[in-house]
Amino acid sequence: MSGVRVLLGTRKGAFVATSDARRQRWDISGPHFAGWEIYHVKGSPADPDRLYASQTSGWFGQVIQRSNDGGKTWAPVGNQFVYDGVPGTHQWYDGTQHPWEFKRVWHLEPSLTDPDTVYAGVEDAALFRTTDGGQTWQELPGLRGHGSGPRWQPGAGGMCLHTIVQDPSHPGRLFIAISAAGAFRTDDAGKTWRPVNRGLRSEMLPDPKAEVGHCVHRIAMHPSRPGVLFMQKHWDVMRSDDAGDSWHEVSGNLPTDFGFPIDVHAHERDTIFVVPIKSDSEHFPPDGKLRVYRSRTGGNEWEALTKGLPQRDCYVNVLREAMAVDSLDACGVYFGTTGGQVYASADAGDSWAPIVRDLPAVLSVEVQTLE
Repeated sequence: MSGVRVLLGTRKGAFVATSDARRQRWDISGPHFAGWEIYHVKGSPADPDRLYASQTSGWFGQVIQRSNDGGKTWAPVGNQFVYDGVPGTHQWYDGTQHPWEFKRVWHLEPSLTDPDTVYAGVEDAALFRTTDGGQTWQELPGLRGHGSGPRWQPGAGGMCLHTIVQDPSHPGRLFIAISAAGAFRTDDAGKTWRPVNRGLRSEMLPDPKAEVGHCVHRIAMHPSRPGVLFMQKHWDVMRSDDAGDSWHEVSGNLPTDFGFPIDVHAHERDTIFVVPIKSDSEHFPPDGKLRVYRSRTGGNEWEALTKGLPQRDCYVNVLREAMAVDSLDACGVYFGTTGGQVYASADAGDSWAPIVRDLPAVLSVEVQTLE
């Protein structure tokens, strides 16, 4: 019988939740790496037992962990990242040997076809890749070689490369997002890049329509329609119908267009989910009511999903990596909060129930559909 595995990264360790296809009862394992910040945990689409985790602390630095058995056991892999052909420990960069500090790995994106190939987005913003299961990592220098780097700037969480999206129809095409630089695309497997931010507007910039400098929070794509992208920006929910070449706003009737996560229904290509929060200075739901908003029209028209979610005195946040969907027939939606609650919906958001409560603040949520 099929089921799901939910991978949770938190401020104080990783947790793994598993359930059958009904998604009503959950088994929780963890904390793995107790006490460490786990920025991201993600499984390989090519091997459901292969998982990768980004483990970090201000004291011990950065470690990549790998599991070959679905999270039952873990082991650290690799001892070096390589900048421009110069190897060095990937635990910490103090900026003295390279002008771009490498503080942590924000996002791990395993290849769609090879469990040993993984992309890593780091802070300060750079993109790495391993082709040997995490033993060694090489920077893809074309991104920072694009020339716009001096105009990148840190967002409130740092200058992080936090989103990596692969185009399943175009093996050489990747989209990435940097806070606060914007979205970029490569069509040649990372050799060259160009910004894809036309149509974005950021009033805090000297030129609100600048080529770079926009604070993009998250990008989502439906794998069957990779030319259509959805974006949650620092203010504004956006859509592109031409692989990022241009964007238009689809915030519509949302109560606020500020938020962090965005995701697309596994089967309905025009059904998207966001979690609005009040503002960029008040990171909690409007009126203290935790609501996921769903559009079935690809944006502009939104409905509040509230059944099973707290509708009073709720002041948590949902971070950019903390929402995911499964691919079961009745699409499941999952999100975690900074208050340590993880909610699941087995009916595409119509109703919600907690998987687990009282975890450390949830930094990331990823889901694997298991056969």
